Amino acid sequence: MSGFEVEEVEGIAPPPRARVDVDETPAEKLSRKRDYLDGFLSAKPPAVSADQPGGAIYDGVIDALKEIYDPEIPVNIYELGLIYGVEVSPEGDVTVAMTLTTPHCPVAESMPGEVELRVGAVPGVRDAEVNLVWEPAWDPAKMSDEARLELGML
Repeated sequence: MSGFEVEEVEGIAPPPRARVDVDETPAEKLSRKRDYLDGFLSAKPPAVSADQPGGAIYDGVIDALKEIYDPEIPVNIYELGLIYGVEVSPEGDVTVAMTLTTPHCPVAESMPGEVELRVGAVPGVRDAEVNLVWEPAWDPAKMSDEARLELGML
C-alpha cells in the first residue's frame, strides 16, 4: 500500500447554519431595505466623456462605421473586422486605423475616403483622419460573430 489509511464512515452531520439575530421589528427591517433600494436606484452612472467608448462622439463614429458596407461582402466594415482602432481626442479629432481584406481590393482607393467622409459627418467630430494599415493582415478570424452568422460561417 502507499501509506494512506482509509476510514469508512456512515455519514457526517451537516455543519450548523450561520444565524444573525437582529432585534428589529418587521417595519424597521422594511425601512432599512427601502433606504438601501432608494439609494441604489437613485445612483447615477458615472459620466462618460464623449471621446470614450460609451460617449456620444465615440459611439456616433462606431455607428457611422457600421453603415459602410464592403461592396463584395454583404457585411459592414466594422463587423467585418476591418477597423483596427478608433481614437477620439477631447477636441473631437478622430483617427481611424483600418485595413482592407486584401491590398488588391477594388475599393482600396475609395474606401478610406468614404470612411473619412462618414466619420467627419458625425456630430461633434471636428476632423477625421483614416490611416490605412496592412499589419497585421486581415483574416476571417477578425470578423464578429454577427458577420460570421450573416455569411453562414457559424
